[in-house]
Amino acid sequence: MASLNVGPLGEYIREQRRNAQYSLRQLAEAAGVSNPYLSQIERGLRKPSAEILQQIAKALRISAETLYVQAGILEERRGEGLELRASILADPLINERQKQALLAVYDAFLKENAVAADPVPAADGAEDPAGGVGGSTDEHRGEAP
Repeated sequence: MASLNVGPLGEYIREQRRNAQYSLRQLAEAAGVSNPYLSQIERGLRKPSAEILQQIAKALRISAETLYVQAGILEERRGEGLELRASILADPLINERQKQALLAVYDAFLKENAVAADPVPAADGAEDPAGGVGGSTDEHRGEAP
């Protein structure tokens, strides 16, 4: 069987499975897929659907979005964000509750920064296209067109 271009996805799933200390059989059972099918995904021989990726992500307790990006279904929004999430989720020194708490704080910061960043373009849009604010540039340009 020819290998598809899903090798990095399979490698990533295998790495996450090992970090979670699951055997292939345990993950397959937890995700509700067959052992041979999961093995083929990990070896890059099968391209899983978004639904299967979601089941695998849930079993691994990682973000389905992370797997979607790895599979090329979604574009990576923030490179550092996904790497950070993966690192937090893979960290063996903290428990699952602590991992989720860290991710929640991180998401709150991202949301706060996104809200803070949104008014800036709106304020720029309120300026006169010529670079001035209000009517001050009209005096320099003469009459309005």
